[in-house]
Amino acid sequence: MDWPLDRRILAGAPRIIGIDEVGRGSLAGPVVVSGVAWESVPGDLVVRDSKRMTPRARTEASEAIRRRAAAWAVVEVWPWSIDGMGIVPATRLAMRAVARRLWTPGSVVVVDAMELDLEGLVVVSEVRADGRYFSVATASVVAKVHRDALLRELAGRYPLWGWERNAGYGTREHRMALQEHGPGFLHRRSFGWSPVLP
Repeated sequence: MDWPLDRRILAGAPRIIGIDEVGRGSLAGPVVVSGVAWESVPGDLVVRDSKRMTPRARTEASEAIRRRAAAWAVVEVWPWSIDGMGIVPATRLAMRAVARRLWTPGSVVVVDAMELDLEGLVVVSEVRADGRYFSVATASVVAKVHRDALLRELAGRYPLWGWERNAGYGTREHRMALQEHGPGFLHRRSFGWSPVLP
């Protein structure tokens, strides 16, 4: 894929910063926000929206992205913060933190469907940006690989809910485990979900 939108921005800006999140709709664990900064689009790096890549392809791509990008950052937002302020404000706060960490003068920030309201920063917010912008697709991959590894690690410590398989999302298996064991401290309380199966 040629990624013309990133190339167009980089024709007039020294850096493009793609930002995306993973885990917003999960029942447990953090939302993970990643940002990746690029000063050019490498033609040989094959990346798509993380949901359309195999786990192995994502892992290999994430390693290459972190090695070759101008800079990258990851921020985790844990359930107590999500429950305290709400999922959208918590995600926006993490995206702002990532944008500020990676920003350099003249940079353009591209984010997937979130208004960041960052004074002094040029921000492009578009729906499905992870499928249209190389920079956002790479952020999506880094966030997904980071979060999946984190949930596998947490599953080793808290094995009742099968997070190594469901990554904290509301699968049938996860809901059945919630019905049997109840929620743990890493489950979000503010989503209005019920462990009772439909």
